[in-house]
Order: sequence, then C-alpha cells, then structure tokens
Amino acid sequence: MGAGRRMIVGGNWKSNLTRAKALELVDQLNSLHVADVEVVVAPIFLHLPLVLTKLKRAIAVAAQNANYTGQGAYTGEVSAEHLSNMDVPWVIIGHSERRSHYGEDDAMLAAKLEHCLKAGLRVIFCIGEQKADRESGKTLDVCRTQLAGMIKHLDPARVVIAYEPVWAIGTGLVATPAQAQETHKAIRAYIAEAASADVAAKVRIQYGGSVSAKNCAELAALPDVDGFLVGGASLKPEFADIVTA
Repeated sequence: MGAGRRMIVGGNWKSNLTRAKALELVDQLNSLHVADVEVVVAPIFLHLPLVLTKLKRAIAVAAQNANYTGQGAYTGEVSAEHLSNMDVPWVIIGHSERRSHYGEDDAMLAAKLEHCLKAGLRVIFCIGEQKADRESGKTLDVCRTQLAGMIKHLDPARVVIAYEPVWAIGTGLVATPAQAQETHKAIRAYIAEAASADVAAKVRIQYGGSVSAKNCAELAALPDVDGFLVGGASLKPEFADIVTA
C-alpha cells in the first residue's frame, strides 16, 4: 500500500445468503475492529435495507450494480438515485460476471459510472483480463481498454479501481505477488498518463481473485495494492483475517 492511501477491503456477497444467514454474517462483522481500514460489504438488493439497519456504521454498504438510465420505465432495474435515496453509499460497477453474463461493455460501464457519481454514490470499478489475455501478454492492453472510457470520471476521492484477473475469480488460482504488483503498477502508470500523476498517486487499486487468509498479508504488503475485493471468502470467518492483513 502506498503512502497516503488508506487500505480498503470490499466483500462482494454476490447472489448468496438467506435473510437469516445475512443476519448471522452481519453479527460477525459487527465484532470486527476496522479503525485502520475501510470496509465495504455488498449484499443482494433485497437485503440492503436489512444490512443498513443492522450493520455498525464503521462498515459501509454497497449495491452490486446499478443502471445507467435512471428512474423510469426500466422494468427490473435499480437506479443510482434509488440507492442514494436509501442511503446506500457505494456501488460495484463492471464486475466480470456482469460483463460476461449480462453483456455489459466498456461504454455502458462508463455511462454507469458517470450516472452513479452524479447521483452521489461512491464506486468500486472492476477491471481484469481473461486467462487467454494473460497467457498472450495482453493483460495491460485489456486493462487500458477497460479504463479508457471511464478515465475522465476517475475521482480518487470517490472511485476505487478493483483489478480482478478473471481467471483467478472463484477458481482457487491467484496472481503471484510479483504478477499483482506488476499489473497494479502498470495500471497506475496508465492512469498517470491518461489522467494525471496526482490522480494516479491518490487512486486506490484493490486486488481481487481468490483472496484468502493465506495469501492476503503478502499481497497487502505490495506498494501498489491498496486493498482487496473479496468474493467467496467474504462469507466466511477468514474475512476478518483479510480485513486486518
């Protein structure tokens, strides 16, 4: 983690947990000491009011998605304005599962980011390459392309970048510390080039992809890794170890 950047750990609960299980997890989170790290958790839409009510204020709450069209005749959609009105402070945008399963492309995600920021939300914006991209040496090309459309909206005070190599999400595979640092450093260099050196120095870049209690301490010590976006492990007791890494 770089000087002046506060560690941020996100827990993406994805489409998991019953109401009772969500309450059990909230009880566990309420016992966490989080003074030195920013923690954000993302339950399903239906559980947002419950978690907002029961979770201690030291831990923030995020939605896992929002639309880019606002309120209106958009059946099945949840708008950034709805989230803001419900006092949900954060939203995750661009997760690889949204990109691959629901066809969300870079232009749409840039529009989502702009819309969410205008609605007053803070955003975790996800990028990352497929395994074939990594193996063919195109990791940075993919990340640069995913960042290019949103870079003009990259406010380090309100936007966090989550680098998640898609081949490592939920697979048990994880980028080596050398791979993670190399990629995070290259992403920061691109941001310096495309935005400014000041933005690059201030923006926080999380690592995501099979983060666990076993590998988090080594990853957290890297100079360009400013935290984690955690999937499956955020539902387990080891999330406490990741938060305090």
